[in-house]
Amino acid sequence: MMRHLISAADLTRDDAVLILDTAEEMARVADRPIKKLPALRGRTICNLFFEDSTRTRISFEAAEKRLSADVINFAAKGSSVSKGESLKDTAQTLEAMGVDAVVIRHGASGAPYRLATSGWIDAPVINAGDGTHQHPTQALLDAFTMRRRLVGKDEGLGQDLGGKRVTLVGDVLHSRVARSNVDLLHTLGAEVTLVAPPTLVPVGVDTWPCDVSYDLDRVLPKSDAVMMLRVQRERMNAAFFPTEREYSRRYGLDGERMAKMPEHAIVMHPGPMVRGMEITAEVADSDRCTVIEQVANGVHTRMAVLYLLLGGNEPAVTHTRPPVSHHHPSDERFAHPRSTGSEEK
Repeated sequence: MMRHLISAADLTRDDAVLILDTAEEMARVADRPIKKLPALRGRTICNLFFEDSTRTRISFEAAEKRLSADVINFAAKGSSVSKGESLKDTAQTLEAMGVDAVVIRHGASGAPYRLATSGWIDAPVINAGDGTHQHPTQALLDAFTMRRRLVGKDEGLGQDLGGKRVTLVGDVLHSRVARSNVDLLHTLGAEVTLVAPPTLVPVGVDTWPCDVSYDLDRVLPKSDAVMMLRVQRERMNAAFFPTEREYSRRYGLDGERMAKMPEHAIVMHPGPMVRGMEITAEVADSDRCTVIEQVANGVHTRMAVLYLLLGGNEPAVTHTRPPVSHHHPSDERFAHPRSTGSEEK
């Protein structure tokens, strides 16, 4: 595995399949009564969020804690950043504190890459979303969900998404989820089609490894998975479509449209959903919609990424502790990390 995870485009097919297979192992841990692994015990991970995101931050935090890492949550609001501190100063502060990895979300495209390559901090950097650029762990959890549903939980091990047809619908222009998914799904062998109003298709999309269509109804019967993207009003600074009703009529997914999809096909959404606009309640609450599965799979996938970047094949318990020279009850938990239930909880 590489040292950082900045972009889904950085992953080879083997990298991606390794992460998905490792996530499958992590999912089995979630079925146990005690959901913790000692793999990153003693490691400190900082969640550095310059942009609000409850869902992604909680998902990373759950993954970190299940791997027994120590977690520092840094929110820019109300912090030194809101007082004018630069990314460089924040990074150097974390470096001085001895942080072992940084999960960063930032409103500026390229900020995680800058952090990873600047030399300000000597720790793996994981991109949790930067501007309208990339969100690689979202693409990984989406691919994990697709592989489980379309190939099978056990049958999928070691497999990619070769031959699967995936359609992404909606605000592609402002969507880092769309960019990351196009990169990763292409790497995994899937055929990707983007469907969006012409105003929400990025310039230069003809260089992306995917097709573009403006007719949702024509694409649906040929799709194995349809991912509805949220209309990102907070990133918009102009009128990209006439009215919400008009958008919904042409690009929204309702029961009638869902019926045109193949029987095995699934409906996906990166969340949070705007019910009634890009997706109706009928579709969101149907068995074919994987939104809740995607949330659960996000924890497994992020555990896999953290484990591979930080833990690898070695237990993360430090080996520098001197050997226990004489028996004492307080040494018991160091000598046998699994000997007491309290350590694992």
